Amino acid sequence: MSSGGLPEHFSYIVTVFLMVAGLFIVIARGNLIKKLVGLSVFQTSVYLLYITPGKLLGGTAPILSPQFTVYSNPLPHVLILTAIVVGVATLALGLALAVRIKEAYGTIEEDEITAADNAVQDVEGVKS
Repeated sequence: MSSGGLPEHFSYIVTVFLMVAGLFIVIARGNLIKKLVGLSVFQTSVYLLYITPGKLLGGTAPILSPQFTVYSNPLPHVLILTAIVVGVATLALGLALAVRIKEAYGTIEEDEITAADNAVQDVEGVKS
């Protein structure tokens, strides 16, 4: 019986590190492109979280045969493939929105966009 040291849980440690790093980037940065990069890092950590337990050592493809007794479940891999496609589409949409925001406001910094919106609302409030 193993003691469950660092080598056995290395993939989970990397997953947690990537998850925390991605979440920190999304929360702490004001630049929209940096937020999208942080979201991508966070998504990658979720992919790892699902893939890690999906592979069994000594397991084979789930093709029934009398010579094999341990099978790896292919479902996590299929779900992650779908999640990767959705993640790429989400990133593409986010980048397209960032381009449109840059065209409309002249910046992709969150605080400058908020300040510009507040200035417009203050001017509209004075007119009313």
